[in-house]
Amino acid sequence: MTKEIQLGSPPDQSPSRYASKSPKPMASTSDDTDPTLSLPLTKPPKSILPTPIAVSHTGTNKLTLVPLIFLIFFEVAGGPYGAEPAVSAAGPLYALIGFLVFPFIWSIPESLVTAELSSALPGNGGFVVWADRAFGPFFGWLMGTWKYLSGVINCAAFPALFADYLSRVYSPVGSGSGYYITVTVMNIVLSILNFTGLSIVGWFAVVLGVLSLSPFVLMTGIAIPKIKPSRWLTKAESKDWRLFFNTLFWNLNFWDSASTMAGEVDKPGKTFPRALVVAVIMTSLGYILPLMAGTGATNASPDAWGNGFFADAAGMIAGKWLKYWIEVGAVLSSVGLYEAQLSSGAFQLVGMADLGLLPKFFAHRAPFFETPWVGILLSTLITMGLSFLSFETIVASANFLYSLGMILEFGSFIWLRVKHPDLFRPYRVPLRLPGLVIMCLVPSAFLILVMAIATWKVFVISVGFTVAGIAVYFIMRLCKAKGCLKFSTGDSS
Repeated sequence: MTKEIQLGSPPDQSPSRYASKSPKPMASTSDDTDPTLSLPLTKPPKSILPTPIAVSHTGTNKLTLVPLIFLIFFEVAGGPYGAEPAVSAAGPLYALIGFLVFPFIWSIPESLVTAELSSALPGNGGFVVWADRAFGPFFGWLMGTWKYLSGVINCAAFPALFADYLSRVYSPVGSGSGYYITVTVMNIVLSILNFTGLSIVGWFAVVLGVLSLSPFVLMTGIAIPKIKPSRWLTKAESKDWRLFFNTLFWNLNFWDSASTMAGEVDKPGKTFPRALVVAVIMTSLGYILPLMAGTGATNASPDAWGNGFFADAAGMIAGKWLKYWIEVGAVLSSVGLYEAQLSSGAFQLVGMADLGLLPKFFAHRAPFFETPWVGILLSTLITMGLSFLSFETIVASANFLYSLGMILEFGSFIWLRVKHPDLFRPYRVPLRLPGLVIMCLVPSAFLILVMAIATWKVFVISVGFTVAGIAVYFIMRLCKAKGCLKFSTGDSS
């Protein structure tokens, strides 16, 4: 790697080093000069921001490279399940173009920001810590509100998706009491699994990832001789651009969610960038290849491509055995998606407690497994309550809140480069400030588009959650001032 991409690690990467006071800043430089670019590989920069670090106290529950890759994969995608509405909304042509282009204008910029800031500020809480260190506690709280709510709302989509796919094999779970029982049982069972710790959840995600992707590998291989490229040029007669863009965004966002668990990752400065590179490639191919196979090897009209149609397409291409396999894969994928998102939300609350934004009891860990049981319990209860909303409302609401958080995240990334140019960054995006601004402006324009096309219902839900979140912030400040709840100082672990 070049010096611009990878700097040497500091001699001491213990939590106490990151929690120490900031040393004197380097001599001032011109605005268009990045002082760390000229440093030798073996000499770390001088500035290390005080960062609250909440980590697993044993090495046995640490996340290593392979489990982290699959946790990121499940934070974002979990396979092509749920991508079908993009075809029904605009047709195969636009769906293929969308999943080809969108990773470049969205996934890669978000992954680069995550890689740099997760390695520079490697404590639990992720993006909340970044906004707090860039703009102060209020913006850290605002980031936490938007991202946490978008995460638990997004998590609520997976039990619904689980029921949709399962109903194609066993119809009673698709409606009525069967649907409600399925969703409730899934929430309870998977939250219990989450209590066993990130190491177990991470390796469980590896197994789920292999099992859920393998039928699509077979489908793509079997479909190759049956593909007619002319079918890829089909467009939907009546286009639903709101559904199209929301589907693209929902299937390719949340790259930064794993940053909330950075304190649980083994050697985050090296592990995070590597995991993100592999996850981006795996996720992008996991969408585009099955879409090319399914739309090119079947005569199905765009209208047929509702949630769960990949199973039907597999049946047309290879037979019922592959259809049922993909049904099983969809169930396993929903499990992995739920586990990854629930872990992210729970550890985000840990990070907010360490920053002093939430009471200390949110950082309490269960004996033996060292999991944040308070965050897991709260996230499960909220997710269960939201699981009974319509799938489209869930996706659109999660996207709107996430868009607000991402605009603040890009702003935090740029401002930290300006405010702390000498901050030690084990990985740094190899661009100077003007290039970074352009890199962040392109996806930000898309974020504004996603919010602009939202329905009034989604807008009201998002504004209501934001106002409620701000009210809770001032309630927490009052509790801290009155001493009625115990809070961390936000300066150390």
